[in-house]
Amino acid sequence: MPISKPNGAAKPRRSVDLDSHEALRLLGSVSFGRIVFTRHALPTVRPVNHVLDNGDIVIRTHEGTALTARAQEADDLGVVVAYEADAIDPETHLGWSVVVTGYARPVTDPEELARYQAMLRPWVSGTMDHAVRIRPDLVTGIRLTAVEADASDRR
Repeated sequence: MPISKPNGAAKPRRSVDLDSHEALRLLGSVSFGRIVFTRHALPTVRPVNHVLDNGDIVIRTHEGTALTARAQEADDLGVVVAYEADAIDPETHLGWSVVVTGYARPVTDPEELARYQAMLRPWVSGTMDHAVRIRPDLVTGIRLTAVEADASDRR
């Protein structure tokens, strides 16, 4: 199957590293991302919606999901996960991407769980009666920006 080519020639762009504060701010500006965790010794990626609460990423899950099970089985630190979110324009390919690596633990306090259930509405149908909190340990991000043409390119 042939690979489709983007419309028009790609314009030059560059990648600029973001500091962790800006990366978390951008992450908090969107509600959708991808969580990466280990299942049967292999990386597993799931799209989820999230809320950023006091620097932690919170997602809702339900009983029986692989992530819920992994988080409940983990020790006191939690289970190592990565979380990625981005906003990249499909035509210009400009935008940003943030990756957070940290430990995920189930939210067990009933009041806290009720607060997250009120704050975060799942995008899929079904009962989502669990929540998982990711405490960021490493936060990285990039911004893809246009490269300005210099004067010699404008002739």
